[in-house]
Amino acid sequence: MRKTVVINVVGLTKRLIGEHTPFIKSFLEKGRTSYIEPILPAVTCAVQSTYVTGKWPAEHGIVGNGWYFKDECEVKFWRQSNKLVQQPKLWDDLKEKHPNFTCANHFWWYNMYSNVDYSITPRPNYLADGRKIPDVYSYPAKLRDELQDALGTFPLFEFWGPKTTINSSKWIADAALLTDEKHNPDLTLIYLPHLDYNLQRFGLDFSIISKDLLEIDEVVKNLVNHYETLDARVILLSEYGITNVNRPIHLNRILRKEGYIAIREERGLELLDAGESDAFAVADHQIAHIYCKNPSSIEKLVKLLQSVEGVEKVLFGEDLKKYHIDHERCGDIVVVADKDSWFTYYFWLDDAKAPDYARMVDIHKKPGYDPVEMLTDPKDKFVMAKVVGKLLKKKLGFRTVMNIIPIDATLIKGSHGRLTEDKDDYPVFISNREQSVKENVIKAIQVRDLIEDHLLN
Repeated sequence: MRKTVVINVVGLTKRLIGEHTPFIKSFLEKGRTSYIEPILPAVTCAVQSTYVTGKWPAEHGIVGNGWYFKDECEVKFWRQSNKLVQQPKLWDDLKEKHPNFTCANHFWWYNMYSNVDYSITPRPNYLADGRKIPDVYSYPAKLRDELQDALGTFPLFEFWGPKTTINSSKWIADAALLTDEKHNPDLTLIYLPHLDYNLQRFGLDFSIISKDLLEIDEVVKNLVNHYETLDARVILLSEYGITNVNRPIHLNRILRKEGYIAIREERGLELLDAGESDAFAVADHQIAHIYCKNPSSIEKLVKLLQSVEGVEKVLFGEDLKKYHIDHERCGDIVVVADKDSWFTYYFWLDDAKAPDYARMVDIHKKPGYDPVEMLTDPKDKFVMAKVVGKLLKKKLGFRTVMNIIPIDATLIKGSHGRLTEDKDDYPVFISNREQSVKENVIKAIQVRDLIEDHLLN
């Protein structure tokens, strides 16, 4: 079996590879490169699950970064159990055929309770006094302590939120190197999210993102040099391309005005009551899943959604089969934004009544994805002083709320999730094995077999 590493550089596209990524450019030029045809939805959890199973979302069940759990009447995002993926993964199949095969997974999603030999994933401690302490979950359990003893605590607040930096991706890369040096797995998966941050904040503005490109290029260089020294096969790939947007669409506000949304008021603030709503949208970047209580309302809803400015596709019935997303988790209707637009989860009509989590980094309470969590209010001149003060209170053991996130979706300038038209915005598959792939464009479901081929042939 040939040692192989798969480095997932989130958001990497041909459009971004050039003067600001000298190492990746050289790796591309001397290796073999293909475009990966985007899937719907082109979001992290769905794409990664497709890559490791070789199956469409309709088969593996990961229809987005989150969905409506009908039996619990709750919207849940960023779950972590590998049991949610309803198809065997690459490593499951390889372990059956090759009992000595070993695999390490560093931060690819659904990384808890999988059948890999070494895994590590973000998992903060939520203390009884309300504090959130950075930490990771690992298998075996001692791996967590070994890595954090060597590298320091995982920089959780630089992994997501307004304080994101290259440090989180660098920590993941360094953790992968340490795992490799100690355990030498046959297959290693590495997730590097750095480009996700400023590409969503600022779009394809090279005057800003050039620094991010140079930073991730250096991290990739260190990884590739390590693995190529060991004569390993190296795959660089990405999940989607991020493109410029300028129009947020508030589908839940539209549905609320039409009488579909049920709202609970608590302490003067509003909450979406999904279980009581006749219809609501679970927003996930440029995709939204519409869940209807009464199937007879679907036709009327379709007409309403088709009339919304910025909506490109309204998929239901047979349309869902065409795009390989016909799974019971998917909802009754899937709405796709046009290239200039994306969907918010916002359901309130008055910002004064927005739920407390709206102004916080809280990926688990929000009934949808919220990229605005990566920003602080640019109009608040004292926001950093507030942050410092709140952090000091937390360190002293006082309870405090980090309500520093703006409620202004117009701040977001980049998004993903739809099927991009230009190949320069497709995700990429780059390998140092010249005979790895012949096609100029491959399907996402081919990635699993290509990784296996790198290992076995």
